[in-house]
Amino acid sequence: MRRRSISTATALAVVFSSAALSVISAGTASAAPASVYAVGGFVVDGATGRVFVGDAETGKVFAADHNGNQVGEADGITDVTDLALSDDGSTLYAAASGSHQIVALDAATLTVRSRYTVPTTTGPTHVAVSGGKVWFTYGDQWDGNLGSVDPAGAGTVTTGQYTNKLWGQALLDTDPTQPGILAVGETGLSTDSMAVLDVSSGTPQQVAYYHGDYSLNSGIHDIDLVPGGTHVLVNGTERQAYTNGAFAADGAYPNGTDADIAPNGLVAQANGATVSVYRPDGAVPIRTYNTGSNGAKTPLAWSPDSTELFALVGTNSGWVVTPLGNPTLEQPTLSVNAPSTATGGRQLTVSGTLSTATQLPAGTTLKVLRTDAENPNGKVLPDATVHADGSYSFTDTPQAGGTATYKVSYAGDGTHATATATAQVKVSFATPSLTLNNNGNVYDYNKAVTFTAHLGPTHKNRTVEIWANPYGADKPNKLLKSGTVDSGGNLSVTLNMLRDTDVTAVFKGDTRTAPKTVKSTAYARVAVSLAVSRQYRTAKIGTTPYYWFHKNVAPLFTTTMTYYPGRKQRLELQVYVNGKWEADGSKYFSLGTDGRSVVYIPAPGHSGIKARIRSSYINGTSGDTVNTTTYGSWKYLYFTN
Repeated sequence: MRRRSISTATALAVVFSSAALSVISAGTASAAPASVYAVGGFVVDGATGRVFVGDAETGKVFAADHNGNQVGEADGITDVTDLALSDDGSTLYAAASGSHQIVALDAATLTVRSRYTVPTTTGPTHVAVSGGKVWFTYGDQWDGNLGSVDPAGAGTVTTGQYTNKLWGQALLDTDPTQPGILAVGETGLSTDSMAVLDVSSGTPQQVAYYHGDYSLNSGIHDIDLVPGGTHVLVNGTERQAYTNGAFAADGAYPNGTDADIAPNGLVAQANGATVSVYRPDGAVPIRTYNTGSNGAKTPLAWSPDSTELFALVGTNSGWVVTPLGNPTLEQPTLSVNAPSTATGGRQLTVSGTLSTATQLPAGTTLKVLRTDAENPNGKVLPDATVHADGSYSFTDTPQAGGTATYKVSYAGDGTHATATATAQVKVSFATPSLTLNNNGNVYDYNKAVTFTAHLGPTHKNRTVEIWANPYGADKPNKLLKSGTVDSGGNLSVTLNMLRDTDVTAVFKGDTRTAPKTVKSTAYARVAVSLAVSRQYRTAKIGTTPYYWFHKNVAPLFTTTMTYYPGRKQRLELQVYVNGKWEADGSKYFSLGTDGRSVVYIPAPGHSGIKARIRSSYINGTSGDTVNTTTYGSWKYLYFTN
């Protein structure tokens, strides 16, 4: 209920801080979250739209909005142990046991309006507003009592207002549907005494009382008045009916330790990190939350209009105000099952269930939306009908490759909340046909070669790129052409072959067709020539042209070859012996930066010798690998007298 009390023992169960409760000093704005180390009261105000929580350790009261964001802070409330709101929500009352005061704060600004001193050395501890007065409990565990403040008059503080013995600083609770009724639950050692009082006259009149013999409950740490005027809920679980001055067990909610009851009768029950919401006297929760709290308890508080529920969630560093939303509607469980993979253009089936604690209306339908590369904003598919057992299914034929996301949504109704679930399917792309000619071909140096890429059928994209990556680290990969293929699917480009080159055709794909890249490696020879000098004539021997030298002249050979840093030419010599050419040696000679290499061979000193010589580039052993091996033409020599 909105005026519910929380015991200091509960507050000390966990230390508080985190992002969900953000509060500010009065008159000061701050985005930093508040740290609440020992919870000293937890109430929700409908008039200001605020959630209030006290910190017994720091003596502060914090305010948060309904999203948990910080909106106010007040300090100087020493050892604050409990909070309560006036009937109109304009005044927040805090029990400050350290200074033995009831402190009245403006709920909108958290400025202090009044401080009422209580003549005690133990308390006040718990506080509630009923019958026009502020009621509080005080005393030690052996001798507790009830007092009141009359804020409408002179602020008179009256103590000793309950004649029956109270063990400890009793819990208090009120119910807006029962003005003037106050529930009292003892917190003394091992006791379970409780009472319902009528305080509408200003003097407590006992409606029902139970003095603990340890058989009714095993100690009271939470008590709530149930709307309707005949029950209290003890420790979040046990319903106790009161009549003719006595209490009697009357049912229970399962597995609870703490609870808060909304003015409309909904019961929010905490059991560790689990929060369950029940309809009055219900056996099955209409909503269940896992708060992730690591505290032994999870304090709860309803908004006065019964539409919002808040929890204090324990974290490793403290308590956090956490809005749980509107739990008045039953939360269905919606599942979606789809194949993990599918082939584009082929039908698939998606299925799932919509599970609820209560029966869904006949003919319930689900909205279906598919999002993919062709429908980034989603394509609405036909509604899926939920069968009597909660199952549903539908078929679809996705065309676009990549991830297709199916979002299934239930709109809810008067008793069920909305629900949404998604499933993703990896849809395969169509594999295109892409070819590129000239792979493995060898061309003369600087030959103009036409490379043609051919693209087969695709969905929409008809653009192809052709790249050339010449061998050698000094030449980067270069885009030669990018364009739309012609009606035959072809795109061509002409390249002068200066080096071995990887030519690549790239199709980047489209929404239905996969990307594809093909490579064609074409090879380029070097340009090589060999010039002979110092001969005295040229003439044929048979059909072969020869360079004629005197036997004592050393021939001079000038090789011209395509230059590359560190490149060498191989000069190879053969001699004609016994009717065949026999190798007489070879050697590598460096090229100058002009691509020239000049070499002579010694004069043989004998006549009648036939020889031949050639310059070549050998891939790898000529000092680099950027061209393909190229053999020069033989030059024939003849030595005479």
